Amino acid sequence: MPDYKAFHRRSIDDRDAFWAEQAQRIEWQTPPKTICDYSNPPFARWFEGGTTNLCHNAVDRHLKNRPDQIALIAVSTETDTEQTFTFRQLHTHVQTMAAALLDLGVRKGDRVLIYMPMVAEAAFAMLACARIGAIHSVVFGGFASVSLASRIEDASPVVVVSADAGSRGGKVVPYKPLLNEALALSRHKPQAVLLVDRQLAPMAMTTGRDHSWASLQAKHHNAVVPCEWVDATHPSYTLYTSGTTGKPKGVQRDTGGYAVALAASMETIFCGKAGETYFSTSDIGWVVGHSYIVYGPLIAGMATIMYEGLPIRPDGGIWWSLVEKYKVTVMFSAPTAIRVLKKHDPALLKRYDLSSLRTLFLAGEPLDEPTAQWISDGLGKDIIDNYWQTESGWPILTIANGVEKALSKFGSPGIAMYGYDVKLLDEASGAELLGADKKACS
Repeated sequence: MPDYKAFHRRSIDDRDAFWAEQAQRIEWQTPPKTICDYSNPPFARWFEGGTTNLCHNAVDRHLKNRPDQIALIAVSTETDTEQTFTFRQLHTHVQTMAAALLDLGVRKGDRVLIYMPMVAEAAFAMLACARIGAIHSVVFGGFASVSLASRIEDASPVVVVSADAGSRGGKVVPYKPLLNEALALSRHKPQAVLLVDRQLAPMAMTTGRDHSWASLQAKHHNAVVPCEWVDATHPSYTLYTSGTTGKPKGVQRDTGGYAVALAASMETIFCGKAGETYFSTSDIGWVVGHSYIVYGPLIAGMATIMYEGLPIRPDGGIWWSLVEKYKVTVMFSAPTAIRVLKKHDPALLKRYDLSSLRTLFLAGEPLDEPTAQWISDGLGKDIIDNYWQTESGWPILTIANGVEKALSKFGSPGIAMYGYDVKLLDEASGAELLGADKKACS
């Protein structure tokens, strides 16, 4: 992209041609007939007539060229475990999980609620849902029973996938009692609960409702479950965000538009390349975890790291040790985490070989200039802010592919990304601010 301004302008002025080109980044069973149907504003329907599958694009299509490349790296400093899965192995595990969900009655269009810690099985469950055309709703592991109950009641899942416990800071957080209470509070009762036993906490099983992942995994070992080709407009997941009222609101994401946006962003924003390693320190309970732990990196043919633990356990160098070990090229974290690291020995930032790392992206809340400068000085790497929301699914404001580095400055989230027609308005009059007025406000 030698001229980003022209690239961005074309995405606004020649929208359909622009996104038709971006749609070629993923594989379709049936190519879309209509790029964007905006006949019922403000609702848009992307890539109508096209059929595809998120799991196919994240896993199956890589079996031809990189089956033995590492795809998923699950690291827990809470349990001192590390697991790696090639694309071939991930394909096998996801099909096993898909077969288990089908065994429990899940069908295309059904909803599955996932209440899990940051373990590989959580990614298997998300991808398995996408594989069979089910709609997953991930709830942050350890959420209180009342909050979990409200999400169960709203999503009305056929199956809930959970675990005995998670762990944070060395302290076990039992999930099963929280889930039991939530199910008692919810008016909706799922048909089944699928449970992963990490052997961290006692887990009493409810007869007729609760099922062991270990048992179903053994039953469906090496199962073959083809991808369910779904319409591009078919929902891939719902994810709850509190908004301004405190009442959870479910954001529903499509399949085709989401896959295309992620595929485009992995190259044009994050500079990710197949065969490299991407490390997002977020959680799958948040939109960053959906877009840039599970789907985005895998669609791009990258290895992705799932991390359970704190940024300072066993010490403030743990993340950088993973960057060194797995040759991470792109990293995504949050300003809050960097402010935590600021309280620890800055020498930990230089203890490890970070030569593979090109860029650290930060988002989730405002990135203040002192924090950005501190981590920039400590790592000696590009630090890129980015702003977006659960509702958007990928960045609205950032610096694309480094081409607009001259416009980058600490304390600013960047410029409008392609597809977003962003304007700065006067808060009193609503008039668009241009020229000197716009610069004065930036």
